[in-house]
Amino acid sequence: MKKVVSIVLASFISIASLAGCNTVQGVGQDVQQGGKAIEKAAK
Repeated sequence: MKKVVSIVLASFISIASLAGCNTVQGVGQDVQQGGKAIEKAAK
């Protein structure tokens, strides 16, 4: 289970880096979406 969460988190970080968040608000939204994805994967 931890491996799945790690993979999801690593994927999210990679995508966020590629997207190039320009604002703090944008980063916050991306982190929130990543948290939702991790929650969904954990269920």
